[in-house]
Amino acid sequence: MKNVFDTLSERGYIEQSTHEEEIRELLGKESITFYVGFDPTGDSLHVGHFVQLMVMAHMQKAGHRPIALIGGGTAMVGDPSGRTDMRQMLTPEQIKKNGDAFKDQFSRLVDFSSEDKAIMVNNADWLMDLTYIPFLRDVGVHFSVNRMLTAECFKSRMEKGLSFIEFNYMLMQSYDFLELYRRENCKLQLGGNDQWSNIISGVDLVRRVESAQVYGMTFSLLTTSEGKKMGKTQSGAIWLDANKTTPYEFYQYWRNVDDADVEKCLALLTFLPMEEVKRLGSLEGAEINKAKEVLAFEVTKLVHGEEEARKADQAAKSLFGHEANATDLPSTEISKDDFVEGLDIISLLQRASLVSSRGEARRLIQQGGVYVNDERVKDIDQNITLEDFSEDTLMIRKGKKVYHQIKLG
Repeated sequence: MKNVFDTLSERGYIEQSTHEEEIRELLGKESITFYVGFDPTGDSLHVGHFVQLMVMAHMQKAGHRPIALIGGGTAMVGDPSGRTDMRQMLTPEQIKKNGDAFKDQFSRLVDFSSEDKAIMVNNADWLMDLTYIPFLRDVGVHFSVNRMLTAECFKSRMEKGLSFIEFNYMLMQSYDFLELYRRENCKLQLGGNDQWSNIISGVDLVRRVESAQVYGMTFSLLTTSEGKKMGKTQSGAIWLDANKTTPYEFYQYWRNVDDADVEKCLALLTFLPMEEVKRLGSLEGAEINKAKEVLAFEVTKLVHGEEEARKADQAAKSLFGHEANATDLPSTEISKDDFVEGLDIISLLQRASLVSSRGEARRLIQQGGVYVNDERVKDIDQNITLEDFSEDTLMIRKGKKVYHQIKLG
């Protein structure tokens, strides 16, 4: 059987590792327990987390045991990594609600049917009951402030100010690794590349306290060929929760990625064999659209199930066939009364969350980028009335590819 380290490397996941050759050897000779942490600072995971779920799935398929760690304790503090300001402080009730929402999303890719296969834990179980002075003496003594200040997660915050509570985050995450080593014989921590400083601190803490060798590995953040983070649109993040990003919107995001990003996304976000990934990624011209359809279908299938993926695929194709009332499209319901006297197009675009401001709406219309029922909007003062609706439905198109239904309520 192929070593999962080689699989992860070939598909482009691995960014950094503490002991590359030792990790590869370990993953090839025995089944190990590893963990990935997720702080429940929101009520859904987003596509940036999806890479981490894929790595967990690859590792589990190779016979290794994942621990999905929900950071109920660390979320009380907030990770300063990649931030220019302090995270909003959440209540314990908000954190618990968010953590519960993560569980279903984990289960779509990782098998938790028995403790031998995978487990889910919450670091609130050990962090919330710590007492301050013993923690400082037992854990804090092993950390050098000088060294911590050189960590990227702290350096980026020094100009605007780093709060003392955030300064503790590295100690808490490191302590997670120590606890999981003691409780579950966990030998490997995985995370996004922005977690490198925290991960190597955890490896060092386990070595100092338990005289044990554990390992850390980070994987690539999901970025475009230009180095920009993927998973963002004008209306916000691309979420794994269907109530926040519909399966159709999710499908369309991947269907519209740049040509240069198709092969990378196929490698990181699907289980297609690499031979097929390379074949699809090498397509050129109009043929690359076929690869994008495969990408969109495969990723949507993993996140929302095959039925929803097929619906999204059919809805997208029906639109390009000019069937205006295609089902499963994103839609906004607005009261019929709002259109009796007419609703101006700019307000309608805002109500449908297709623009972030009235200024953006004006620019979009002036550039010829807004269509109502396939007719280009030429006047920024155009009123939309009940006469524009067919069977209580109206279709707005923004640019070439963004479709949105308005339904009368």
